[in-house]
Amino acid sequence: MQIGTRWAVGGEPPQAVPVGMRAAIADEERTLVELGADTADWRWTLTFLEGMPVVELDDGTTIRLDGDDVLVTREQ
Repeated sequence: MQIGTRWAVGGEPPQAVPVGMRAAIADEERTLVELGADTADWRWTLTFLEGMPVVELDDGTTIRLDGDDVLVTREQ
Protein backbone atom coordinates (compact mmCIF):
# COMPACT_ATOMS: atom_id res chain seq x y z
CA MET A 1 0.00 0.00 0.00
CA GLN A 2 1.25 3.49 -0.84
CA ILE A 3 0.41 6.48 1.30
CA GLY A 4 -0.38 9.82 -0.29
CA THR A 5 0.56 13.26 0.96
CA ARG A 6 -0.17 16.97 0.54
CA TRP A 7 2.15 19.90 -0.14
CA ALA A 8 1.75 23.62 -0.76
CA VAL A 9 1.64 25.19 -4.21
CA GLY A 10 5.21 26.25 -4.94
CA GLY A 11 6.64 23.58 -2.65
CA GLU A 12 8.74 20.58 -3.63
CA PRO A 13 6.64 17.58 -4.76
CA PRO A 14 7.29 14.29 -2.95
CA GLN A 15 9.89 11.92 -4.43
CA ALA A 16 7.08 9.53 -5.44
CA VAL A 17 5.91 12.04 -8.10
CA PRO A 18 7.46 11.06 -11.48
CA VAL A 19 9.57 13.59 -13.41
CA GLY A 20 6.94 14.11 -16.14
CA MET A 21 4.28 14.86 -13.57
CA ARG A 22 6.64 17.28 -11.82
CA ALA A 23 7.00 19.21 -15.07
CA ALA A 24 3.20 19.37 -15.45
CA ILE A 25 2.86 20.61 -11.86
CA ALA A 26 5.45 23.34 -12.52
CA ASP A 27 3.59 24.35 -15.71
CA GLU A 28 0.29 24.59 -13.83
CA GLU A 29 1.87 26.66 -11.07
CA ARG A 30 3.41 29.05 -13.64
CA THR A 31 0.00 29.47 -15.25
CA LEU A 32 -1.59 30.25 -11.87
CA VAL A 33 1.07 32.92 -11.22
CA GLU A 34 0.45 34.43 -14.68
CA LEU A 35 -3.28 34.53 -13.96
CA GLY A 36 -2.67 36.22 -10.61
CA ALA A 37 -4.45 33.47 -8.68
CA ASP A 38 -4.21 33.66 -4.89
CA THR A 39 -2.88 30.18 -4.12
CA ALA A 40 -1.51 30.96 -0.65
CA ASP A 41 -3.77 28.33 0.94
CA TRP A 42 -3.87 25.86 -1.97
CA ARG A 43 -2.37 22.39 -1.72
CA TRP A 44 -1.58 19.55 -4.05
CA THR A 45 -2.68 16.07 -2.97
CA LEU A 46 -0.84 12.94 -4.07
CA THR A 47 -2.81 9.70 -4.02
CA PHE A 48 -2.43 6.39 -5.81
CA LEU A 49 -5.10 4.79 -8.01
CA GLU A 50 -4.37 1.18 -8.87
CA GLY A 51 -0.74 1.80 -7.93
CA MET A 52 -0.35 4.84 -10.21
CA PRO A 53 0.25 8.36 -8.85
CA VAL A 54 -2.55 10.93 -9.15
CA VAL A 55 -1.98 14.56 -8.18
CA GLU A 56 -4.91 16.90 -7.56
CA LEU A 57 -4.90 20.62 -6.81
CA ASP A 58 -7.49 22.18 -4.51
CA ASP A 59 -9.13 23.82 -7.55
CA GLY A 60 -9.82 20.41 -9.10
CA THR A 61 -6.91 20.29 -11.56
CA THR A 62 -5.81 16.66 -11.83
CA ILE A 63 -2.56 15.28 -13.19
CA ARG A 64 -2.15 11.57 -13.90
CA LEU A 65 -0.17 9.19 -16.07
CA ASP A 66 -1.55 7.41 -19.12
CA GLY A 67 1.25 5.08 -20.14
CA ASP A 68 4.17 7.39 -20.87
CA ASP A 69 1.90 10.43 -21.30
CA VAL A 70 0.97 12.93 -18.60
CA LEU A 71 -2.69 13.99 -18.64
CA VAL A 72 -3.85 17.26 -17.11
CA THR A 73 -7.57 17.82 -16.59
CA ARG A 74 -9.23 20.88 -15.14
CA GLU A 75 -12.67 21.24 -13.64
CA GLN A 76 -14.90 23.41 -15.82
